[in-house]
Amino acid sequence: MAVHYIKSRQRGATAVEYALIVALIALAIVVGVTAVGGGLNTAFNNIATQIGAAFGGGGGGD
Repeated sequence: MAVHYIKSRQRGATAVEYALIVALIALAIVVGVTAVGGGLNTAFNNIATQIGAAFGGGGGGD
């Protein structure tokens, strides 16, 4: 009976450890996507500004 109880507790501890690992991986993904997303937004804004300047500001087409 005591051996079964110890194994059961170990299984529970393993599940908690896996849950913590998954949570840390998810956090790393969120931080990475946020960092890359901000950089991409800045890069695309710079490209759009340069293209607009190259074509004279794009004042509309009459």
